Amino acid sequence: MSRSNTEFQGAEDIGRQRRRAKHIRWRAGRFRVLIIGRANAGKTTILQRVCNTTEQPKIFNAKGHEIDLSELNPNAQRGEHDIENEMIFKSNTAFVFHDSRGFEAGRTSELDKVKDFLEKRSTNTNIRDHLHVIWYCIPINDEARPITRAEVNFFAECGTGRVPVIVLFTKADMLDAHTIKHLVNAGMNIEDAAMKAPEESVARFEKNFGQQLYEKKYPPKGHVYFRDMQNPTSDCSELLKKTAATLSDDTILQLFLTVQKNNLSLSIEQAITRFKFPDWKLFKRKREWREMVEKILQYFPHMDVSQQPAGLN
Repeated sequence: MSRSNTEFQGAEDIGRQRRRAKHIRWRAGRFRVLIIGRANAGKTTILQRVCNTTEQPKIFNAKGHEIDLSELNPNAQRGEHDIENEMIFKSNTAFVFHDSRGFEAGRTSELDKVKDFLEKRSTNTNIRDHLHVIWYCIPINDEARPITRAEVNFFAECGTGRVPVIVLFTKADMLDAHTIKHLVNAGMNIEDAAMKAPEESVARFEKNFGQQLYEKKYPPKGHVYFRDMQNPTSDCSELLKKTAATLSDDTILQLFLTVQKNNLSLSIEQAITRFKFPDWKLFKRKREWREMVEKILQYFPHMDVSQQPAGLN
């Protein structure tokens, strides 16, 4: 194949990928997350941080009708909760969350509900209903038994196909008191122990339990630790980075970046990570410069890049 034909093919591939990504963003419109975990795992707080709000979400049933929040009160009957319900925060309506509550019970029926939900979402012909990622929250404040049988069963039995699962180890700060005591008993003064505790708590957990889920048949794609989430200034930047890194399909990644359009640093990081920059001196023609810029701009899908950059025509 001649060089001119190769250049043409490259331009066609870029154009085709950009059209597909734009089509998916237009058809899907929203990034859909299933969040799993116990009732005390801090799920709502994390979702609030992700959507930069302190308000409660609005709940909609499968038909799009808003549900009274009292129906999802923790004291309500278990049967009143439906994994198909959509949780949407006013501050970022492009995120859609599904909550699998009551999972801590460890009942087979709860795991079956999740399996059925995943199967339904993966086979749905409407891409608006597809699930994009799973966040599995596990509070690790119980140092003796931080990972329950229900959680082990999920990763041992529940294949999620192309939908990545990220584990969110929450309430890591609750381990600090025991860690401080351990360090002091080992001879460290109380001030130094308090400063060392956050790092040491995670290190001890990693050593004792950190790899347990990765040894199962369907291991997670990664994990993130959360501490002090009750602090209004806490953020979920690490979770957003981990989520972006696990999305192997560039089109879905661009949908996620569109949802996270206010997080410019995430787009920059993904552009640098996923696009291999060649030697700048190798570019001898304007077409090559234009192709390079177009590839980079794929990771800024929320920007209007319909016009060619100046000087690259």
